[in-house]
Amino acid sequence: MSGTSKTAPGKTPANGAPAPGEDQDLGAAGSQLTTAPNEETPNLPSLGVIGWARWFWRQLTSMRVALLLLLLLSLGAIPGSLIPQEGVDAMKVEEFRGKHDVLGPLYDKLGLFHVYSSVWFSAIYILLFVSLIGCIVPRTWQFVGQLRGRPPGAPRRLSRLPAYTTWRTGAEPEEVREAALKLLRKRRFRAHAVGDAVAAEKGYLREAGNLAFHVALIVMLIAFAWGQLFKYEGNKLILEGDGFSNTLTQYDDFKSGNLFDPDHDLTPFSFSLKDFHGTYEATGPNRGTPRVYEAQVTYSEGAYGDEKSKVIEVNKPLEIDGSKVYLTAHGYAPILTVKDAKGNVVMDKEATALLPLDSNVTSSGAVMVRDGYRNAKGEKEQLGFNAFFLPTYGGEGSTMLSTFPALLNPMLALSAYHGDLGVDAGFAKSIYQLDKTNLEEFKDSDGELFKKQLKIGETMTLPNGAGTVTFDGVQEWANFQVTRQPASGWALAGSVAAILGLAGSLFIQRRRVWVRAVKGDDGVTVVEMAGLGRSESAKVPEELGDLAAVLYEPTNDDDTPDSPDTHVVPAEGPEK
Repeated sequence: MSGTSKTAPGKTPANGAPAPGEDQDLGAAGSQLTTAPNEETPNLPSLGVIGWARWFWRQLTSMRVALLLLLLLSLGAIPGSLIPQEGVDAMKVEEFRGKHDVLGPLYDKLGLFHVYSSVWFSAIYILLFVSLIGCIVPRTWQFVGQLRGRPPGAPRRLSRLPAYTTWRTGAEPEEVREAALKLLRKRRFRAHAVGDAVAAEKGYLREAGNLAFHVALIVMLIAFAWGQLFKYEGNKLILEGDGFSNTLTQYDDFKSGNLFDPDHDLTPFSFSLKDFHGTYEATGPNRGTPRVYEAQVTYSEGAYGDEKSKVIEVNKPLEIDGSKVYLTAHGYAPILTVKDAKGNVVMDKEATALLPLDSNVTSSGAVMVRDGYRNAKGEKEQLGFNAFFLPTYGGEGSTMLSTFPALLNPMLALSAYHGDLGVDAGFAKSIYQLDKTNLEEFKDSDGELFKKQLKIGETMTLPNGAGTVTFDGVQEWANFQVTRQPASGWALAGSVAAILGLAGSLFIQRRRVWVRAVKGDDGVTVVEMAGLGRSESAKVPEELGDLAAVLYEPTNDDDTPDSPDTHVVPAEGPEK
């Protein structure tokens, strides 16, 4: 390849605007490499109401304000994760207020117990929406206009562009321009002939990626807000053989979004737990680790749906019309028969679920006899038992901890109380703990709390002929979590689109190339080729050099005089 090389005497800023003192005709060629709105310095003394409104709107829709609002939104979500929320756990909120006389009222005034529905969080959220939409709409229309338009014509002095090369050829100018047009289009440039030059542009996907990223952010914000407002989540512990219907009253605990309506938004379905099946590693370092952990259920959709079978496993939920039923826990429920002082049965082989304390399912809880019991004097009372259950007891003298999660050697330890359980006072109480305020201990012969360890089939006789308790067996239970998170699919799609859009805006460079071919004073065609990118990058000079090398071959022959090697030289600064 042959020709002469030049170094551009000036350097054009990344946005394409000419530097002070440079040729002003570069401004048209370097314009519209981005859809960012032009910043205008307001004339503060004469702004007026409309001027101030325009200035405020420009600030709100600027990138720096959008980033600031995103930061504030992230910071605002922190107390929502650290401080108990009324919509999630109202009991913890009340407990926090009772323990903190100063922070409780302060958090109430600041709305920190309901962060996501507070005025200040909503204001940040809405301002971020407005900022993003106000930024996207004008840029989208401007981008559409650029797609419908054509690359601008070549500047008068191509040598002032950051990447520039020139050579002389014996080919006619028309032949050079035709070859350049064909080459640029082959390289997927949008190209057309303008006067004595060919103008081409490439990299529109950069701005498309930028716009896609902003649109995806809006989609994610809308999906997140929709999901938080209309979501619900509840837990239900079910004994083998028992069932559940998706109504609010059947949940053990339930939380939902602010706009959730239980009369219309609960998915109608029901299911029954037929069997829980679990197997565990018996030996080795992973002893006790579950190998099989699944619940066999039958379910039906709607009020009169057909009954179907399904095996629910960990991370493999039952999905019904947008709601998901997850298997979250498993435990045991000792089956007890309780008789009063006269031998009347007041609890007939009733299973009471106990809560696991460790990975080997050592469990604890409370057994309550609320009705029907009369003591040795014939007086009505209530019975309460603190229960401690080990599915695999290590034997006499061992610790009161289970050594394996399966039912290999079950043992139940009970300590007995009588009196008033406090369940009839009208206040919500935990069914897994005894309120001992109005209870008295049964005493053994040494005057200590009466307690006993039972194996299946054994009976505990209460002191003073107060009755008996028989350990009849063990029933298994499973805990299910029912959730519905609307718009989660949109949130996922938005996050993927945001990543792709951001990648496009970061790695795709928008650039322009011009090729001018004119007759020189000596009758030989002079070819000039220059490139301009939105930002300084080695890619523009490299690409220009590659294009020049390809274009040079068909437009030259070995007999062309004065043709040294050609190379591309980025501008280093003004000539001195």
